[in-house]
Amino acid sequence: MGVGCRPTVILSAMNEQETWVERMDWRELVAVVLLSVTTILTAWSGFQSSKWSGEMSIAFSKASGERIKAVQVEGTGNRRITVQVGLFSAWMQASSVDNLKLMDSLSARFPEPLATAFPAWLATDPLADPDAPQSPFDMPEYRVPEIDEAAALNEKADDLFAQALEYNQRGDNYTLLVVAFATVLFFAAISGRLKGLRYRWAILVVGLIVFGAATTILLSLPRKF
Repeated sequence: MGVGCRPTVILSAMNEQETWVERMDWRELVAVVLLSVTTILTAWSGFQSSKWSGEMSIAFSKASGERIKAVQVEGTGNRRITVQVGLFSAWMQASSVDNLKLMDSLSARFPEPLATAFPAWLATDPLADPDAPQSPFDMPEYRVPEIDEAAALNEKADDLFAQALEYNQRGDNYTLLVVAFATVLFFAAISGRLKGLRYRWAILVVGLIVFGAATTILLSLPRKF
């Protein structure tokens, strides 16, 4: 009796397994997997968006700092130029009345870079040659270090500002992906509430298409750890 019942029990179990497989809702299985993976990718996209936003803020802060330094350094350079222009103007006034003693006294006290540019300017014979530079400040030898430093700082600030804008765009891209993945979650969730298997699959396929496009974009974006 016990031995004879075993084949019957086995056959019954196999029939139940076949019935379970036939009744399995593959759409529901796909939806569950899609929901799980999309939830992880949504969290990752949000994390990346916050990281790039942080990098953007840091870059903007550095750019602002470089701008402030440039203004300060440029102010120092402008004050130096103002002093030297005053000394040269005094020399020109002494030259107009042929006060050689005052001219020599002033030229001996010219600070750099006027001290270097002034002899080079005199060598061009500016009083006789109309094509000569009008003043030593127009000579290539006249270079104020602070002005050059300020230009370099401004250039660095420009680079940092451009970098900050790039980081901002990357953060925006990840934010858009969060929205895209949220749309996938919506389609996957609503697919189980529609009547009719055809409509359920149709909505789920739309979600899968959006998921595929968003994942492709996600893989192409730079990551920040």
